[in-house]
Amino acid sequence: MWPRTARSRLLLVLAAAAAVTVFTATVPLLRDFFDLRVYYGTVHTWVHHGGRIYDYRVPGTSYGFTYPPFAALLMLPLALLGRNTAIALSLLVNLAALAVVLGILAGPRWRRHGWYRWSLALCLLALFEPLRDTFSFGQVNLVLLALVLGDSWLLTTGRGRWAGAGIGLAAAVKLTPALFIGLLLLAGRRRAAGVATAVAAAATALAAWADPRATRFYWTEALWDTSRVGRLDYVSNQSLQGVLARLGESGRPLWATVVLLTLCVWAWRVRRAVTAGDWTAAFALTGAAACLVSPITWVHHLVWLLPSFVVLVRAGRPRLAGALYAVLCTSVVWLWYDGASGVSGFLGSNAYTWITLGLLLGLPAGQSRAILRLSRRKSDVTAPVPSPTSPATTAVRGQFMPSPGACAAAAATGTGAGLAGRDLARSASSEPTGSTRPAASKPQSSSSRASWYTDNPPPA
Repeated sequence: MWPRTARSRLLLVLAAAAAVTVFTATVPLLRDFFDLRVYYGTVHTWVHHGGRIYDYRVPGTSYGFTYPPFAALLMLPLALLGRNTAIALSLLVNLAALAVVLGILAGPRWRRHGWYRWSLALCLLALFEPLRDTFSFGQVNLVLLALVLGDSWLLTTGRGRWAGAGIGLAAAVKLTPALFIGLLLLAGRRRAAGVATAVAAAATALAAWADPRATRFYWTEALWDTSRVGRLDYVSNQSLQGVLARLGESGRPLWATVVLLTLCVWAWRVRRAVTAGDWTAAFALTGAAACLVSPITWVHHLVWLLPSFVVLVRAGRPRLAGALYAVLCTSVVWLWYDGASGVSGFLGSNAYTWITLGLLLGLPAGQSRAILRLSRRKSDVTAPVPSPTSPATTAVRGQFMPSPGACAAAAATGTGAGLAGRDLARSASSEPTGSTRPAASKPQSSSSRASWYTDNPPPA
């Protein structure tokens, strides 16, 4: 079924690229780099106009900077750039981060997949809604994922001396990756957990030295004010808190109970994975759990699920991986943009949450040793019997490691379903976390949110 000649493969890649182009041109893709405009305006106001980090708002909206002060410190180079240059830099940084993520997930033999498989993989990734939204919002989650997976690579390859530094930096930029420090503790990697904690603390202290007032405000007020980020019941919030909020259950005790149960399941599953030495599965489970327990998990935050699909393919479940991936390409949750009443609304508006929860509960983990034993049994059964005319040979028992990089071909079944999402709606929502439904009247989804500030930035 698959082309075998170089010419036919090239034609297939070109056809896939054309289909992706039609899809992205039909289903609204660009989010006008809204998050990047928040970063850009915050840094310019802070550096050039003596403003405070958390006082800036994108004109016409109520949205401003929500990350810890260290994130603003890292974004200081934006103060030296124009708006278009900042957009180009954002795209390049995200492309570099994507390359790091794919290289780590594909494993040390990533070159053997060749241009053909990698081209198909990139076409499929371009359909993945969380990833395309990360690029078009100018978001930082892909960079954080690369930092965290860097520690996974260090632990897997036995280069654990500096493991934890990437997690510490990611946690200093955004709090959600701090759950990976818990993973290190559960795995008994106290040194790596100490490195991560020390790096996060040092980065936070540096930000406190640079701007004590902003640091004090963030940790005492801004951190606890979820209204600065957006409505909890908004359909883009695909966390457990979002599910409860859409049900009208906004009480903190119920949410805290659900989060505690989720973390217990996560701890149990992660322990099995690390006991088997399956670090990829352990990091995938932690990424899924972080998306569930975070108060707000916008759709573009779900790039943390990418390692889970690699684990599914590696475990021999490519069809399941393709089906789940296809759903995450369709923007299906936006069908319930205006309301999520009834059973269909409850199931459909939270579709991405159900996928994340299913991955946490059912992701194959802790099976590495069983696979290795099966591999050894097969090698024993098939080992040649020495004959009198030939010297005896000893079978070499190699570890069986299915290639995670094969996700490109395995996820191919998701292409058709992903393309079907182009018929959801024709008009782009200007909601910063929106996708395919008409704009609402609130500031976050105002069609006039194109900022005077970013069109005419103040002089440096």
